[in-house]
Amino acid sequence: MPDPVMSGPMTSPRFSRYLVIDFEATCCDRGTVPRHQMEIIEIGAVMVDATDFHIEDEFQSFMRPVRHPVLTDFCTSLTSIAQQDVDAAPSFNRFVSAFKPWLDGYDDFAFCSWGDYDYRQLHQDCEFHGIPCPITATHLNVKRLFSERSATRKKIGLAEAIRKVGLDFTGTQHRGIDDARNIARLLPFVFAESCPTASVTGRRS
Repeated sequence: MPDPVMSGPMTSPRFSRYLVIDFEATCCDRGTVPRHQMEIIEIGAVMVDATDFHIEDEFQSFMRPVRHPVLTDFCTSLTSIAQQDVDAAPSFNRFVSAFKPWLDGYDDFAFCSWGDYDYRQLHQDCEFHGIPCPITATHLNVKRLFSERSATRKKIGLAEAIRKVGLDFTGTQHRGIDDARNIARLLPFVFAESCPTASVTGRRS
């Protein structure tokens, strides 16, 4: 497998930490769950130290949807999240009440996600429930930054990006916490100037 082509150091703002988040949401391949009615059903969040890219802490929770409380077969197949997982989960408001204290334990971080979807979905849910967004940090689109660093205009998926740097995807795809952990593994390839010893050619684990 050829090494990925990585360009020079990025010029993104310097942060002490990176908050990597991946959301899973209600969905349907037949259009029964419109985009504007999708709701978060899982959050996977990892707090990453920007100096050496190790994961300091993690937060994971399921959430109970209210617009489309019964998950579609497509959604359960895609995410492996079962109906009983969301039935027993806290409401969105209760999730935020638990997430905010965890988040308040850290400062000077950027909110990172694979694409802009997670940022938009969080704001959509907060607006629907009439509560302030718990994250006010700068948002960084790691998917776009990775494409710029690897000198490709192609929209690349997370699993493909992991392969591109010579790693193997760990965990289950389309599960919030596993996707967040794998996005975190790509940060050295995006923000190499923050970790001079980080490999930019990839090393298979």
